[in-house]
Amino acid sequence: MLNRKDLLGLEDLTKEEIVTILDTASSFKEVLERPIRKVPALRGKTVVNLFFEPSTRTRISFEMAEKRLSADTISFSQTGSSVSKGETLKDTAKNIEAMEIDAIVIRHSESGAPHFLARNLDSVVINAGDGSHEHPTQGLLDLLTVREKKGNLAGLKMVIIGDIAHSRVARSDIWGFTKLGADVSICGPSTMIPAEVEKFGVRVHTRIEEALEGVDVVNVLRIQLERQGQPLFPSVREYAKLFGIDGEKLKRAKSDCIVMHPGPINRGVEIDNEVADGAHSVILGQVTNGVAVRMAVLYLLVGKSAPFLPLEEGEKDH
Repeated sequence: MLNRKDLLGLEDLTKEEIVTILDTASSFKEVLERPIRKVPALRGKTVVNLFFEPSTRTRISFEMAEKRLSADTISFSQTGSSVSKGETLKDTAKNIEAMEIDAIVIRHSESGAPHFLARNLDSVVINAGDGSHEHPTQGLLDLLTVREKKGNLAGLKMVIIGDIAHSRVARSDIWGFTKLGADVSICGPSTMIPAEVEKFGVRVHTRIEEALEGVDVVNVLRIQLERQGQPLFPSVREYAKLFGIDGEKLKRAKSDCIVMHPGPINRGVEIDNEVADGAHSVILGQVTNGVAVRMAVLYLLVGKSAPFLPLEEGEKDH
């Protein structure tokens, strides 16, 4: 079990807590392969999904995880809500909590929004991505995917390529992979590299050929034009030429390297079709692992010691 109320980021998790989540997620992958892919761990619990930003895979993944755990789920978007009428985030969350819920999953464009709610609510708060800060469950599913493919993460060489400055995925990956002993580098245009990022324990490259040399894991990030106040590179075409991952560039990595991408993919920009759909790609495996990781986080924070037992026949639609 995790001795904490909330999951806000990987920065403040210990190595042992991360391993506990990954081990629990591995157990839930077995549950997802059963004939009845549902357990009663969160039966009677209510989870509210507060998504203030558009999301497809993360939102569906959380909803799927909650349903697999038999939780009652409610999904909320800003459009048409009291927030669009001027209600504050705190008032919205406090009113929802007053309806006797157990947990809130929040995605928000402002960094720190989950931390703010965690300080003001008694309910469990799970960060589903806040601004450019962290995306902890994405970091955890990345860790689980690499651990499945490579075994021990200690000593693995990993490079994260792309818009590091605006990527909450990059931050969670840096915290998670370095804590588990991986050798992490980052690469991108100098305009996309945060100042003093070396303090996070990573090496910085601005030449893709140098960054890919002999790596075990390549994590390609989406170019987040919506978070850039002004373009940070001359053109998409030039970015694709210099930093887009194609088969030729990938030859510099180890022959058994794996390629990840958090999605959604800009094909032909940050990654070519031959790589996204090729033998090295584990991108769809990441999506599958996302459900298991989110089940693990919900179980450890909300379900506590409930067993993994499958539902009895006739209970699966409960």
